[in-house]
Amino acid sequence: MKPLDVTQVYRHCPEEAFEFEISSELASLDLLSGHDRAREALDFGTAMRSDGFNLYVLGNPGHGKHQLVGRFLTERSRDEPTPPDVAYRYNFDDPSLPLHLLLPTGMGRVLRADIEQLTQELSRSIPAVFEGDEYQNRLHELKQAMNERQRDAIEAVRREAREHDILLLSTPNGFTFAPASDDKMMSPEEFEALPQDDRERIEGTVKVLQKKLSRAIRQMPKLAKQLHEQMVALNEEMLQTAIGAPLEELEQRYTDHEGVRAHLTSIREAIIAHADSFIADEPDIPPEALFSRFQINLIVDNRSCEGAPVVYLDLPTHQHLVGRIEHHVHNGTLLTDFSLIRAGGLHRANGGYLVLDVRALLMQPGAWETLKRELRAGEIRTESLEQAYGLISTTTLEPEPIPLDLKVVLLGERLFYYLLCEHDPDFLELFKVQADLEDELERNDANQPLFARMIATLVRDSALRPLDRSGVAAVIERASRLADDQSKLTARHRELSDLLEEADHWADQAAATVIGRAHVEKAVEQQLWRASRLRERSHEMITRGTVAIRTEGFQVGQVNGLSVLSLGHYAFGQPSRITATARPGAGQVVDIEREARMGGRIHSKAVMILSRYLASRFAPDSPLSLSASLAFEQSYGGVEGDSASVAEACALISAIARVGIDQRLAVTGSIDQYGMVQAVGGVNEKIEGFFDICRARGEVKDHGVLLPATNVAHLMLKSDVRDAIAAGDFKVYAIHELDEALALLTGMTPGERDADGQYPEGSVNALVAERLEAFHKVARHNRGHNGKTSDEENDRDQEVRDDDEA
Repeated sequence: MKPLDVTQVYRHCPEEAFEFEISSELASLDLLSGHDRAREALDFGTAMRSDGFNLYVLGNPGHGKHQLVGRFLTERSRDEPTPPDVAYRYNFDDPSLPLHLLLPTGMGRVLRADIEQLTQELSRSIPAVFEGDEYQNRLHELKQAMNERQRDAIEAVRREAREHDILLLSTPNGFTFAPASDDKMMSPEEFEALPQDDRERIEGTVKVLQKKLSRAIRQMPKLAKQLHEQMVALNEEMLQTAIGAPLEELEQRYTDHEGVRAHLTSIREAIIAHADSFIADEPDIPPEALFSRFQINLIVDNRSCEGAPVVYLDLPTHQHLVGRIEHHVHNGTLLTDFSLIRAGGLHRANGGYLVLDVRALLMQPGAWETLKRELRAGEIRTESLEQAYGLISTTTLEPEPIPLDLKVVLLGERLFYYLLCEHDPDFLELFKVQADLEDELERNDANQPLFARMIATLVRDSALRPLDRSGVAAVIERASRLADDQSKLTARHRELSDLLEEADHWADQAAATVIGRAHVEKAVEQQLWRASRLRERSHEMITRGTVAIRTEGFQVGQVNGLSVLSLGHYAFGQPSRITATARPGAGQVVDIEREARMGGRIHSKAVMILSRYLASRFAPDSPLSLSASLAFEQSYGGVEGDSASVAEACALISAIARVGIDQRLAVTGSIDQYGMVQAVGGVNEKIEGFFDICRARGEVKDHGVLLPATNVAHLMLKSDVRDAIAAGDFKVYAIHELDEALALLTGMTPGERDADGQYPEGSVNALVAERLEAFHKVARHNRGHNGKTSDEENDRDQEVRDDDEA
């Protein structure tokens, strides 16, 4: 069988296919080029305004989803209207329920400055009014007039008393009446000396006067109330003089904005209602505290936005989504007010796009439920997580909810998408659009120039040196290796960006002005070198013989299988010694890995398929009298996958037929029940792993690997393997069916059944059939002749042994 040519194991990118000299000549390319399905989904999801049409962008971690989606949304949002500014204002009717203001874009900062200027002006004009001569004079007149009215009422009683020779005297405890003689108060002795009639007259008159005095005194609170009302009216009049002009100017300026006018009206009423704050020496509410209520708390200022906002929230906690209410400590007590309300990501993205990483969102307590609740309600309610779940009962603010109108774009892996679909019934109601990014792009003559433009775009975005044509070709070839396919290119931009940045570093070290092939290959080499410590230790154990792997000679029942170990983003291949034993039995193939609970379900399935293949091929009309075992020798970890089933089949057939297997060859591939070889993964790493072991032992010549023919399109082997193939030392064979593998491994003809169902004499399959027939005779003898003498049984066993030796 002819091995693969070096052109079949690697697809070069011809430099002459490019018309540029360096990549800086190329125009930038939209990085979503090639992701047509995802682009159309993004177009649809962002244009669809109905509820629930939020987006989930599916892709592997290396896609650079944030960069791709961020660029798309930024371009999309430029043509969309900029949302209003958002502010909170003091609620003079209920301070615990702050009211929101939705202001035209840019007005929030202007209004805040206007109100600050207003308070500064009022803080000067109001005290000046109350300290002015006009106010003091009018206040003095009011008080004097009131005092005169009070005095006149008392004096009227006093005059009437004098007319009856009675004096009205003031005492520390009030007023009292005393009889008089010649304007002098009588002594008690003189009063007692008066005639009885005179005394009775005076006492009666005093009683009448006391009633009149009481009526006059009862009028005093009413007069005081009248004075207070007059003072309030005076204060209001003076305040209106001070605040009228500036407030009327603002009311005219914001006449089209109802919320602002309502706030200005509340300011006017609050100033009038709290005139004492500007008059009293120790007012209940100082002027500064009153003025602070007039300010607005501008939580979202969209003046600098160009179109709709695009907000990426890297830590999507509950508070970072809906905002928070801060507190400050005063005399050991936590206090808060409307000015301590802070915006969350939903506030800043309202009217635009909020981009969230789904893994980060699901990791934050309560954040996922909070997001769903806000989207369902269509409004943003700023409350703590404890408030939302009723875990606290302390008094706090409850800001007025803000109407919510935005698109949420989740970025995540496919696994999370399908898990949410399955386990969260609300998910598909709220995220109806999936944008699925491609993992690979087609590599063809039309796409390679576009991919070169994409490389130029990545270089330009990262401010790196340009690449020459050889450098671009090397990156394209590496993109095919990352995709594990000659006809594909990886679409994971992050890996390519990392490669370009490292290549730029090595170009800098070499003082080169452009990045060439040598710099790209140096970057790849260094990436692999940094991650290869465990690979070297693993291969060292094989080359030193600690792990027994034969790479020379022939061995019965033993074959070199190929496996791949993945550690993070690094994978490497190494051979595994697969052994098999066979003896007469009841048709059982024992998978030692499964019996030891070290084999996975896929591997167990592959062994079952293998046993059925043997039974259908060599015992189609009778029981398979075989007891066989398969094992991965010196395997101390789990074994999973079906890529060793071809190797296991070859080892088992070798053990049955007692035919040696060439240890210079290694095998990978999956087998079906008809003996056809199927594709497997990691073929590049597997081939390179076996090559490295052979080279370390100095045994590359005439060594090689067998792999499924369907995997040839996936080959992108490293340069030293290609050099060995080109020199004819190392060989790679593409096989379609098991018989081709047997022919290469045993050096014998597998053999095909003739019309009578017989295999050619001396062929591998003939030897297998003969040995299985001998096994069947032993099994039948043991089942049907239990009554025979031991001599007869020994004779029959000897016949079977003679047949086996023949």
